[in-house]
Amino acid sequence: MSIDIFPNRRLYQFGYCAVLARGVTPADLLARVGGEGLHAVALTRTETALIEALGEDIDEGDVPEAEFDRLRDSGVLAGDGPVLRAGTHNGWSFVIEPEGSYLAADDIAKSVSRETVALSLRDSESGSCWISYAEDGEILSSFDPLFPHNDYGTRPAVLDRLTGHVAAIHNGDRADAYMNAVRAIQQRLRCTVPQEADESRLLTIRIEGGY
Repeated sequence: MSIDIFPNRRLYQFGYCAVLARGVTPADLLARVGGEGLHAVALTRTETALIEALGEDIDEGDVPEAEFDRLRDSGVLAGDGPVLRAGTHNGWSFVIEPEGSYLAADDIAKSVSRETVALSLRDSESGSCWISYAEDGEILSSFDPLFPHNDYGTRPAVLDRLTGHVAAIHNGDRADAYMNAVRAIQQRLRCTVPQEADESRLLTIRIEGGY
C-alpha cells in the first residue's frame, strides 16, 4: 500500500476503518459515531496502541505524557470496545479505528453524513476492502473496489460522476484497486489527509461494548 494516502497499512498494519466528514468538528464527529456523553481525551497513535495492547494492566509509566486520571475517568482504559481517534484537516474531519469494524456499519455512515457528506473506508486484516459514500443520511455508493460495478448504494453514479473512481480502478492493476479508488475519491472530494495529521494528540474515545 502506498503511503501517499491516509490512512494506510504502514501506519495500521492490521487494517483499519476510517470515516471522513466535511464541515464537522472532530468532537461532533465522535458524537455522531459514538453517541453523546462520552468523554474524550487527547492521545497519540502510539499511546492508543499501548492502551489497546496492555488493556487494564496499563499504568502511568506506560503513558507518561498522558493525564492518567483523565484517562481512567474517560473510559478509554475499559477492557473492551473500539478505540477511536478523531482529527481534522482542510475542512474535513476524520475518525480512525485500528483493526476493528465498528466504523464500517451502514448506520455510522448515515449518522455522520447528516446535513453533509461522508466517506467510509475499510481495509481489513484479511485483505478485504470496502468503500461507502453518503450524503445527508443516505448511502449513495457502497462497494468492494475489486467489483466496483456491484454497488449497493442508492445512486452510485453520483460518486463516479464526482470522482471518476471506476475508471481509476480499471486503469490500474487489480491488486491496487482499493488504493487507486481511495486516491481518486479523496483527491476529487478534496479530503486528502497527510499522515502527519494522525501523529499528534487527537481526541480519543472508547465505545465500551461496541463490538
